[in-house]
Amino acid sequence: MTTSAMPASALESAAFQPATLRLAVLLGSNRAPRLCDTVAAWAGTEIARHGDFEVDLFDPRALDLPQALPRVPDAATRAMRDRLDHADAVLVITPEYNHGYPAPLKQIVDAAHGEWQAKPVAFVSYGGHSGGLRAVEQLRQVFSALHAVPVHDSLMLTGAAQRFDAHGRPHDDDACRRALQAMLAQLRWWALALRAARAREPYPAHRV
Repeated sequence: MTTSAMPASALESAAFQPATLRLAVLLGSNRAPRLCDTVAAWAGTEIARHGDFEVDLFDPRALDLPQALPRVPDAATRAMRDRLDHADAVLVITPEYNHGYPAPLKQIVDAAHGEWQAKPVAFVSYGGHSGGLRAVEQLRQVFSALHAVPVHDSLMLTGAAQRFDAHGRPHDDDACRRALQAMLAQLRWWALALRAARAREPYPAHRV
């Protein structure tokens, strides 16, 4: 029996099976050096501990996107969009620069469109006193405009430059781990629910 011939109830049941979820992890910074690598490495350890996600890392340094996005996507952009299309969920790891999120992250987001739709997005941010709060609040609006679904919880790391020890762990590791695991639980729930919904019926996107 082909997938197209399966009844909706069977598709939904299959989509809710606890198979590994494909998680696109977007790094927001391309600075050298960058704290983003330390934050991402710690988060990656916690994602592995969670156990339900298979990570696909999107690093703006490695994507080789064109400086000016062409009307017809080039090979690098098409390859990135194809990877995003296969993702079940998205995790953004970003600093806050000058009360906003970095330009390389905006380029990744704007290079795709339908690939974001009806998929959950979570955020780990870092910065000074705000911990990246302003960047995340802006990103919530951006992803909502793209018909993605930002999850409720996020992890904001204040005083990030002094937050991590020599081994790359937050000084308050237990509290950060609990917060991140709670957010990943929400991300998993939404990823399963939205994957089932997309399998049952295509998302009715309307681009203004």
